[in-house]
Amino acid sequence: MVGPFEQALLALMTFVIMLAMGASLTPRDFYVALRRPHGLGIGLVSQYGFMPLIGFMLAALLAMPPAMALGLLIIACMPGGMTSNIFTYFSKGNVALSVLMTVTSTVAGVVLIPLILLLYAAALDLEIPRENVIMTLLLLVIPVGFGMVLRRLNAKVGAATEYFGSALAVFFIVLLIATWVPRNWAFLLGTSPSTYAAAIGLGVIGISIGYTFARLLRLHPRTACTVALETGIQNGPLAITIIALTFPVEEAQKILVVPVLYSLFIVFVAAFFTLVFRHSNTAGEPNLPGELQ
Repeated sequence: MVGPFEQALLALMTFVIMLAMGASLTPRDFYVALRRPHGLGIGLVSQYGFMPLIGFMLAALLAMPPAMALGLLIIACMPGGMTSNIFTYFSKGNVALSVLMTVTSTVAGVVLIPLILLLYAAALDLEIPRENVIMTLLLLVIPVGFGMVLRRLNAKVGAATEYFGSALAVFFIVLLIATWVPRNWAFLLGTSPSTYAAAIGLGVIGISIGYTFARLLRLHPRTACTVALETGIQNGPLAITIIALTFPVEEAQKILVVPVLYSLFIVFVAAFFTLVFRHSNTAGEPNLPGELQ
């Protein structure tokens, strides 16, 4: 299903995404965000509170086989990906907040992801090699720090790294879809409806709950759509990389089913919500009285 070529490409893409993410930030960005941490805090609650719970409930309700349930839990526990930043831009959301939420959830994930995975995996009687997961996460956070150093040393080099890294990430995503779908057509036709329901439902439910939660807390619609996209759009390449580096090859192929399908369909799910959000958001829309940013 995911061959050596795709695994190598995904590993490279994950590195590039993390590098570009780091190059988009400066220490001041974190300082400014922490001065008004409402959006970041709400995003972290949505990311690591709602999404793992949604994944757990889908796995239980759909009575998924152990390997697929584990894959669903892993993708549900991932931080946001750079894809969410792109869709936030097109939906006229708060791009700066989106990038900060992505990086914050990625860094916090080094601690939170293994803990949450262990909690929900135990409830489903599944085993997680937590040491391997932690080591992989630590290795993948390094490019973020390296990107920030590049930005600090030379702003132009940092900006170029951010731009080309983002463009290269989009190219990799398109290339993977274009090469993977034709080769795995039989697999797509033979996959059960419940597996598709889990892979598609995770994103749909996550974005919907993220937006509803943000609006209940009186966040501005632009900020609410940012929280929604950050909640529902998980870092699929990171999930696939972690699985490929953590589990034996035969076991990994079974675990990868839901993360791969999720990564394929989240593009279409996010595009639909982006059109809805873009229609409701306007660039000059005033803030609502008493709202949180």
